[in-house]
Amino acid sequence: MTTARRPSLVDQVRQGLLDDLVAGKLVTGDKLPNEDRLADRFGVSRATVREAVLGLLEAGYLTRRHGSGTYVTKAPRSRHALDTTVSYTAMIREAGHTPGETVISKALREPTPFEAEQLVLGAGEPLLEVERVRLAGSRPVIYSRDRIPAALLDGIAQDALDSSLYVILETAGHPVSRASAELIPTLADDKLSELLEVECGTPLLHIDQVDYDARGRAVMLSLEWHVADAFELIVNRRASPGPADS
Repeated sequence: MTTARRPSLVDQVRQGLLDDLVAGKLVTGDKLPNEDRLADRFGVSRATVREAVLGLLEAGYLTRRHGSGTYVTKAPRSRHALDTTVSYTAMIREAGHTPGETVISKALREPTPFEAEQLVLGAGEPLLEVERVRLAGSRPVIYSRDRIPAALLDGIAQDALDSSLYVILETAGHPVSRASAELIPTLADDKLSELLEVECGTPLLHIDQVDYDARGRAVMLSLEWHVADAFELIVNRRASPGPADS
């Protein structure tokens, strides 16, 4: 039996400071409290604080200015695995930011042939398209176009569509069980530049996703453009059975 290593005092101080960075309690340009204050806060020695801060200096999150002090240079990005479906409202909140959104449009329309095929819509069955920009605090971080069969949203008030669509689908009896997503690196064009408040040509992550309920029905098509430095999205890969070349 293996025993998990208990985090050292240095690890605890380092993690506490990292938590402050992720939560926005310390932001780029802020001066770090002095060693005495940090030692009192964490109940450790100044030497322990010094070692913890050194680790963050080496990682590039802090910098020292001679004769002035230690300052925040950047915040670590919140990491999220892509092997599970994610509510971006929850993801932004877990990253220590206040989630918000700007709804650009909500409209019923006829599906394209591709959308009708993907969502298994019959002739004359409309879909609802919601176009939004998600905010982390005041910063735009995701632009999305979500399309849902209108029949799934019977009885759902239009105003409710301003909240998490995953929650709305669950309320409607179609909770998302799995998703298939294609990840495509792209660059911001004029429209994306304006919506996400980045310069033209800024790298973005584009995600083309289909969400399915527990019965295997496609319930939502999503096109998303993520500001690349807002979140760290990771893919967990499992080894396939049998021998494989690396």
